[in-house]
Amino acid sequence: MQNDTKKTKKKFQMPSAYTILFLIIIFVALLSWIIPAGSYSTDKAGNIIANTYRSVASNPQGILDVFSAPIYGMIGNDKTDGAISISLFILVIGGFLGVVNQTRALDDGIASIVTRFKGREKLLIPILMILFAIGGSTYGMAEETIAFYPLLIPVMISVGFDSLVAVAIALVGSQVGCLASTVNPFATGVASQSLNISPGDGLLSRIVLLVISVGISIIYVYHYASQVEKDPKRSYVYNQREDDLKRFALDTKNVDQEGMTGRQKTVLTIFGLTFFIMILGLVPWDSINPKWTFFNNFAKWLQNLPVIGDIIGSNIVPFGSWYFTEITTLFLMAAVLVMFIFKMKEATFIESFMNGMSDFLGVAIIVAVARGIQVVMNDGNITATVLHWGETGLSNLGSALFIIVTFIFYIPMSFLIPSTSGLAAATMGIIGPMGKFAGVDPSLVVTAYQSASGWVNLITPTSGVVLGALAIAHVNITDWWKFMFKLMIYLFISTIAFLAIMTFI
Repeated sequence: MQNDTKKTKKKFQMPSAYTILFLIIIFVALLSWIIPAGSYSTDKAGNIIANTYRSVASNPQGILDVFSAPIYGMIGNDKTDGAISISLFILVIGGFLGVVNQTRALDDGIASIVTRFKGREKLLIPILMILFAIGGSTYGMAEETIAFYPLLIPVMISVGFDSLVAVAIALVGSQVGCLASTVNPFATGVASQSLNISPGDGLLSRIVLLVISVGISIIYVYHYASQVEKDPKRSYVYNQREDDLKRFALDTKNVDQEGMTGRQKTVLTIFGLTFFIMILGLVPWDSINPKWTFFNNFAKWLQNLPVIGDIIGSNIVPFGSWYFTEITTLFLMAAVLVMFIFKMKEATFIESFMNGMSDFLGVAIIVAVARGIQVVMNDGNITATVLHWGETGLSNLGSALFIIVTFIFYIPMSFLIPSTSGLAAATMGIIGPMGKFAGVDPSLVVTAYQSASGWVNLITPTSGVVLGALAIAHVNITDWWKFMFKLMIYLFISTIAFLAIMTFI
């Protein structure tokens, strides 16, 4: 008789980011019983003063401290700032994207571009990769790319390319944008808030990195597409070409032939202007040049206008001084403006906004849980001791070597904690101050972290975005790794060189 009760071996499944972060909280709590307690003196701004470390009374963390850590991670306590401001911003930007997606302005905008460039599809590679990179760099575009693969894959295959080109346009484009995030709230925003700096700090240098990284990626993908166009056998998925031609036969019905409506174009304009205004608000203009006080003067003038100043609001924060309260307000106002412009019903608006928020609820909670690690370290009085060890160890380590080590450190950490916001909230409170001891600007530490995270997210098998895109394209992940191998090396070298050079500027 056959044994029908054979036990099937369960495949190892990577724990969720929540579980990993909570296990780290437990581990840190245990460390609070072992690591000596210590403290640093701080200046009026709250910045740590080097060489002022001293021993203090220990405060080992117990079970109640472990379970309350995520709560205090959200609301804050006397030793650690809460993540409520960044979590709320994440929810509101999710609601804003939900409202914009309800109008299908982004989807139809891409479809219109594809239709317009019919017969010149190779030009779509740089154009679309730049657009996706902007999305990744400004608001962390990732899961949103999934909607574009069913449109891009048939188009790219029908003109003589392969499915890898289509996947690369959206996946590489958006994730290289995340690698060089400019004001991405889920990477730059969370990391900057953890270090109490503006997301606009280091913006100009990150724009340079964005141009370099996107340029390398476009050249790489364009060169590969040209090779496949000349000789299909050069394709890494040539063995399934016939199946792909049948599977992805271009259906012109899927491409919007009518183009975008006037309202959708207006929504896209609002979408772009919202992020543009956010960038204007976050860039520390008077820090770049003390004479650049135009926005400060304009805000004072506007606020002092009779009647108009009162109608707009008594507390006008000038561009260059914005933080999470101001940019959260901006996206809330933009969402309401889209509702009126698109003549969306109130019930539809609320549903779209709430659905958009629900999509980002997990991210918002992850930020708070990750901040709980910092809560346990601070309450256990071991943060200063870890920093002191770092200060001692980094005393003979140059700034260039420190930033390279930081970048490499974040590569395995990005595999361990796939959530960019969770990773930033969990580690930036330690790595950032260590950078000060090595003479590295905090904004450059942020750049190193998000560069490593974006680099890993191009190929990691723990990413739902990567696996989802490859599943739609019927591409094996090993073929994707073969395709990406050289590009990963190019991006690795260029990023390290950029980070090292920035330490001397």
